[in-house]
Amino acid sequence: MKDELKQQILDLRGKLTGNMMEDMEIRDRIHNLEMELNGVKPTNGNIDCVGCGS
Repeated sequence: MKDELKQQILDLRGKLTGNMMEDMEIRDRIHNLEMELNGVKPTNGNIDCVGCGS
């Protein structure tokens, strides 16, 4: 499971363009995957992170 999340993050990072506006959705997906990987956000996604509002 963790290896899959790490691979998804790497794949998404490879799609970043350097343009903040174009990358916003990708960065949000990366952030959510990193939270799940680190155990910060529940895997079901029903409860959002209180600290950052994701």
